[in-house]
Amino acid sequence: MRAVVFESAGNLTLAERPEPTAGHKEVVIEVAAVGVCGTDTHVFDGEFEGTIFPLVPGHEASGIVVAIGTGVTHVAVGDQVAVNPSTTCGECEYCLTGKSNLCRAWNGLGVVASDGASQERFTAPAANVFKLKPETDVYQAALIEPLACAIRAYDILPRKMGEHYLVYGAGTMGLLMAQLAPRAGAASVTIVDLNEGRLATAREVGIDNAYTSANDAGREKWDVVIDCTGNIRAIEDGLPRVKAGGTFQHFGVAPAEAMANYSPFRVYRDEISIVGTMAVLNSFGRAVEMFEAGAIKSEPMISHSFSLEDYPEALDMFRKGTGRKLQIRPNDLSSKVFHA
Repeated sequence: MRAVVFESAGNLTLAERPEPTAGHKEVVIEVAAVGVCGTDTHVFDGEFEGTIFPLVPGHEASGIVVAIGTGVTHVAVGDQVAVNPSTTCGECEYCLTGKSNLCRAWNGLGVVASDGASQERFTAPAANVFKLKPETDVYQAALIEPLACAIRAYDILPRKMGEHYLVYGAGTMGLLMAQLAPRAGAASVTIVDLNEGRLATAREVGIDNAYTSANDAGREKWDVVIDCTGNIRAIEDGLPRVKAGGTFQHFGVAPAEAMANYSPFRVYRDEISIVGTMAVLNSFGRAVEMFEAGAIKSEPMISHSFSLEDYPEALDMFRKGTGRKLQIRPNDLSSKVFHA
């Protein structure tokens, strides 16, 4: 069985791996699609805390069940599924107080110490496997994992009906956050990105207020400003645009050592809330429901798929910021372009 393997930081190979088997309360999945994510680049570069090499990457996965272990009753062979990659210890202070996404032993499949989905088939804990409807597009369903992260972000936003939202970044996460905003009560949504191609995608999924600079938006302040870039310049541009009493959310992942400048006095004087958000917390099942209810327009978001052989090309294309959502489809023999 073929698999992409990060042998060490900066070193990947296409290797033959043994066929996976399903142990007690485990499921073997034939991978339909796995999204390429910024986390994958951090893992490959050796920048993600705790990663143990060698590792098969890929954590935004969907596919078809091909084997189940003992004790598995909620899915059967032939079912379409999406996979929550997050596993936790279940015993620490954070797990026991309902904050398992902050578990110090957090282990994402394809991220830390367990192989992910950039291989033809892989094994996942049954508790992390969510059944999809037969009519759900199993390839587009690989967007459910990032959607679950977006729903978690909305869980912790102190929001009200009729507010105005500004989102920085029209990549996958920015598009998801912007599309969810009206369902969270937003009166308007504005999205900002320097990449005109990504702004065109934003308009395709229904975000009409799409600009290369917030200065062009015809509004000076927003109730909620969300950074989905992790870029310090974007963060420093966005925080001063929060209306008094409003909220700034860090969604994008900035480098661990990066520092941003802002006015503590203004945070004090205007009662600005600054919130972070980390991965998934009790939101994956809701993401399945929201995806299957059509909460996002997924088809325009996916521009390319790559075979396992072309994984380096996908990683390079992601780093350059070209294309839309990029996927690996491990059981395809050739790469494809859906949107130029």
